[in-house]
Amino acid sequence: MSANCCNHATEDQLRDRRYRCVLWAALVINAGMFFVEIVAGVAAGSTSLQADALDFLADAANYGISLFVVGMTLRYRSSAALVKGATMGIFGMWVLLTAFRHAAYGSLPEATTMGAVGVVALLANAASFALLWTYRGGDSNMRSVWLCSRNDIIGNCAVVLAALGVFKSGQSWPDIFVAVVMAGFALQGAWRIIRLALAELQPRPLH
Repeated sequence: MSANCCNHATEDQLRDRRYRCVLWAALVINAGMFFVEIVAGVAAGSTSLQADALDFLADAANYGISLFVVGMTLRYRSSAALVKGATMGIFGMWVLLTAFRHAAYGSLPEATTMGAVGVVALLANAASFALLWTYRGGDSNMRSVWLCSRNDIIGNCAVVLAALGVFKSGQSWPDIFVAVVMAGFALQGAWRIIRLALAELQPRPLH
């Protein structure tokens, strides 16, 4: 019996070690892409690229939080997920406000830069998504990390489509539309993560 317990503990430690390596890789990818996209987004005057850049920054911070709580009790991991859900919600609201501001005062973004950087960001997030796929069915903390990566891929595809739309139409509305859609995904993901984390934080009945 004790041998089985020891083996189980060893398996958990190996799983946590692998998860830490995956999180470090995802953190480096996201932090690097934040700098690339924020510079490109400002240079191109693209709301969707700037929104995607801030999403990369939020994800890098989320991966850092997840690294901190790996191996801790469910309560700590759920609390971290709650913080990440709130962060995603704030990000979504910020993107909405930025999109509305650009709709009123923004100029035409540079479609070529949008498309090129969007493709690079898509490849970067696809790598993170593949790394995190194994952990998509874990607790709220693990699910929050995977949901962020999934939403990022959808957002990157949308940025590329927005670049095509701007190029074809000669107008800025595709860029603004995509930014609003990305904000919607962030708000939806935030709600799912917060709801799951709150459920895990509820006291369990004693048997």
